[in-house]
Amino acid sequence: MTIEELEQIAQSVRQENAKYDYEVNVCMDLACASQGSGKLKEELEKSAADSGKRILVRRTGCMGPCSHGPLVRIDPEERLYEHVPPAKAQRIVDSLGGAPIAELQCDLNEHFESQVRVVLENAGYIDPEKMDDYIARDGYKALLTVLLEMTPGGVIHRITESGLRGRGGGGYPTGLKWGTVAKAAGGVKYVVCNGDEGDPGAFMDRSVMEGDPHRVLEGMAIAAYAVGASKGFIYVRAEYPIAVSRLTTALREARRRGLLGNNIANTPFSFDVEIRLGAGAFVCGEETALIASIEGKRGTPRTRPPYPASSGLWGKPTLINNVETFANIAPIVRNGGKWFHDMGSERSKGTKVFALTGKIANTGLVEVPMGIKLREIIEKIGGGVPEGHTFKAVQTGGPSGGCIPAEMLDVGVSYDALLKMGSIMGSGGMIVMDDSSCMVNVARFFVEFCMTESCGKCIPCRAGTAQMHTLLTRISNGTGTLEDLELLEDLCVTVKEASLCGLGQTAPNPVLSTLKYFRNEYIEHIVNKRCPAGVCGMEAAAEVLA
Repeated sequence: MTIEELEQIAQSVRQENAKYDYEVNVCMDLACASQGSGKLKEELEKSAADSGKRILVRRTGCMGPCSHGPLVRIDPEERLYEHVPPAKAQRIVDSLGGAPIAELQCDLNEHFESQVRVVLENAGYIDPEKMDDYIARDGYKALLTVLLEMTPGGVIHRITESGLRGRGGGGYPTGLKWGTVAKAAGGVKYVVCNGDEGDPGAFMDRSVMEGDPHRVLEGMAIAAYAVGASKGFIYVRAEYPIAVSRLTTALREARRRGLLGNNIANTPFSFDVEIRLGAGAFVCGEETALIASIEGKRGTPRTRPPYPASSGLWGKPTLINNVETFANIAPIVRNGGKWFHDMGSERSKGTKVFALTGKIANTGLVEVPMGIKLREIIEKIGGGVPEGHTFKAVQTGGPSGGCIPAEMLDVGVSYDALLKMGSIMGSGGMIVMDDSSCMVNVARFFVEFCMTESCGKCIPCRAGTAQMHTLLTRISNGTGTLEDLELLEDLCVTVKEASLCGLGQTAPNPVLSTLKYFRNEYIEHIVNKRCPAGVCGMEAAAEVLA
């Protein structure tokens, strides 16, 4: 396939869409689907067919504000309707060309105006199971550009110039990682997409795989060309059946069109991708555990070096990036490294997708430029804390992250800034907590998660997280002592410094950050046998004291 043939397909899609006077886009991501968007789409199709109007009803991936679903966007009028029941389908069709339906209108101007969509640029505009929709929005143009016009070194230079850092949490410079794999000796190399998204409250990668699967495949193919790989794997947890289904469909379509497989675009470059399912082990998000799982072994981390870039899958040089990192590649190639570099902060470039959840009005997916203040995300984009409560903390980075208090909300979001505050960027989970949350209980929840998900290979993580959980349980039920608090702090340092992989090394972060910013709540539990938020039961303490 050539760029000219791609443009012909895109032009054909545009001409076909031009036959319709209206496009009715229905969000069918899981949040909206669980609220009946599937039935809504059926009713819209029936009403459209009977209306005599030229209407295209299209399913799309996640549009963003999940708490407002089911969502329907009408083009070209750019109307957004929220909480749309199937019974309103006929009324929506009847209203086309007339006044909007006031009670359904979604007023989220502030929610969208602060966002910059790069990864989510197709969200709400394409059917994820129609490759032609993706092509019509410049899909696969970047891949053919690099194959026909650029050298592998030129691709790596563009990615390096962009300043893109790994969006899986570590923030390692993407161009540097690609360059290392490209220079590694060996005729066989692999590209792996880490789709093992396991953080509580995180659903960024799932939404991208479900809503724009070809974007991930295109990014992987460009990476393979740059580093000299001919085989790729997408590692997806089995709990994401829709993502697996849509990736499978996308792979089949890409192979049929000659954009995956042998001699892509009649060039010497060949590349194909397999899907491997994970069984839900959180530790398999760590790259060496993920490699072991793909190889059919138990998913446990190993010591590094050697790093996967020199010795990864089956001992061969392996490039591993997560879903969002690959989703950034095609737009960087199309628009240039400087375009991406000009967005964001000094050391954190581009945009970041966050899953905004918890005690917040507008839960869902947001994509913002790096450097944006936490306050703007929570109060403007997120709509603030609802129901008369006050903001207490925001937890970033999943169970490996920390809890950031209200006084730190004017700090810009970047890899370095979050580290300084005792948290991490992580893959992009952002959980908001209000005054009804107990920070001791929050720390206990995340430590319990890490304890349960520990692979058990190294003692500091296996035993340390269990002991941390025991101490936090004592404190939360009112039987803890000040000596327990001192022991907890010492134990956090030991687990952090002595664990083998990132799971154990970051497991103490929720405890350390809550001790730093909310130490008074620990003291209240220990000294006064009282939970300030009224969350922790103190019955056990009362029995002991009696």
